[in-house]
Amino acid sequence: MSDKKTIKEIKQILFQETCTEEQIDTFKSDKRKGVQQLINRYEKELERKASLKQKFQDMSVFEDTYRQEGKQYIAGIDEAGRGPLAGPVVAAAVILDESFYLEGLYDSKELKEEQRDRFFDYIQTHSLSYGIGIVHNDEIDELNIYEATKTAMKRAISQLEPKPDQLLIDAVQLHESTVPFEAIVKGDQRSISIAAASVLAKVTRDRYMKQIHNEYPTYDFGSNMGYGTKKHMDALTEHGATPYHRCSFAPVKKVLQSTS
Repeated sequence: MSDKKTIKEIKQILFQETCTEEQIDTFKSDKRKGVQQLINRYEKELERKASLKQKFQDMSVFEDTYRQEGKQYIAGIDEAGRGPLAGPVVAAAVILDESFYLEGLYDSKELKEEQRDRFFDYIQTHSLSYGIGIVHNDEIDELNIYEATKTAMKRAISQLEPKPDQLLIDAVQLHESTVPFEAIVKGDQRSISIAAASVLAKVTRDRYMKQIHNEYPTYDFGSNMGYGTKKHMDALTEHGATPYHRCSFAPVKKVLQSTS
C-alpha cells in the first residue's frame, strides 16, 4: 500500500505553516500536476509574506531609530476626517511594542474595510497603549479645522499610559506638545505606529458616521462619510444642514446662504 499523501493532505501540510524543508523537497519531487500547482501557490505565498514583512520593517525605521537613541515609548499619531462637510475629526495615538507585528498594516485608506475592522481589534488588543480623541462639528466651527485636528490629537495623546517620550505625527506640527515630536509627510505610509493610529482613527470615525446615517439616511453618510458627494450636496440643498454639519465649511455655508 502506498504511503504517498493525497493532494488534500499535502495542501493541509503546506498551508499550516508547520511544513519542514524535507517535506517540501519531497513534495517538489512529486510529479502529480495537482501537487506541483500547490507548490507553486505555496512559494508565491512565501514571497508575498516576505514582501509584507520587508515592508513592515521599512516602515519601522523611524521607531527603530528613536529606540536606538534611548526612547522607549514612541507614539504614532494620525487623524481622520479633516475634509468632510459633516461629522467629527478623530485622532488616534498608538504606542507599539518593539515585538509588535501585523502583516499588511499600512495607511488605512489603502486597506479594505474588512481588513481595517480586523486590524482595529488587533491593534487595540496588542498595542502597549492607545488613545482616541474626538472633536465634533460644533467645536470644529468654533476652532477651525486645523486647530480642531490638533485638539483631537492632544486628547488622544493624553489618554496614553505609559506616557510617550517621542511622538511621530502624520504631517502636523504640534508645537504646543511638551513631548518631542517629528512630523512625517505621508507618515501613515512610512511609519508603522502612524499607520496603526490611522486605522484606529478611520474605523472609529467611519462607525460614527454609519450611526448618524441611521438618523439622517437622506444624506448617505454611511457611504460618503460626510464628504461632499452629489447625493450629499443634493440632500443638503433640499433639506438643509443636520446638527452634524460643519457650518463654517464653505460648501455648507454657501448652500445655507442660498436657501435662507
